[in-house]
Amino acid sequence: MKSVLTYPIRNMQRYILAGIITIGPLFVTYLIFSFLFGSLAKAGLPVVLFFDTIFPQEWLRQPWIQSVVAIVLTLIMLYVAGRVTSLVIGRQAFSLFEAVLERLPFIAKVYTSVRQLLDTMMTKKESSQRVVLIDFPIAGQKSIGFLTRTMTDSTTGEPLAAVLLPNAINPTSAFLQVLPLDCVVDTDMTMEQAMSMIMTGGAVGPDTIRFTRTRVSETVGPLA
Repeated sequence: MKSVLTYPIRNMQRYILAGIITIGPLFVTYLIFSFLFGSLAKAGLPVVLFFDTIFPQEWLRQPWIQSVVAIVLTLIMLYVAGRVTSLVIGRQAFSLFEAVLERLPFIAKVYTSVRQLLDTMMTKKESSQRVVLIDFPIAGQKSIGFLTRTMTDSTTGEPLAAVLLPNAINPTSAFLQVLPLDCVVDTDMTMEQAMSMIMTGGAVGPDTIRFTRTRVSETVGPLA
């Protein structure tokens, strides 16, 4: 009886695994875009409800229509904000707004940290030098990180590195490690390749990677 069931069970396991490999990337992509579109819809929904209050329309009360309109409105607002802040007057006004935020004790710390992180993640300048490997969580096991800045040990004068280690699949949470610069392995990966590996748990990434330690440049300055 056992020998009769062995072959069908093995076939079932093989096909289930093949199904996971096929559907898995689609499911992860769906989760990412669902989170993205859900956030955009949630941001624009108050504006849609406000319009519905002023100009009541039966079609605008459909949930899926509200979500679509909310996403479009949010994208329009982001576009307008980007265009305005790219102008001289817009940059000056935004600088004034940031100066006000910097005077607020708790908000200033949070806003500055998030702004610096986004600037680092989006920058194209020297992005290949900012993707590094460090021994984490134990020696011999490498984790992908982003070299955000270099510092100097005030006691020994030894160069130090601040490395952000995003968690796989969920890069919104991360570890911040401060370690000697000599313990950092510089890679030849771009920021896009590194983020692809992190978001997919290593399923998507370059065919080769610089794993052997080479000295990291000490010219990486603090975040702008």
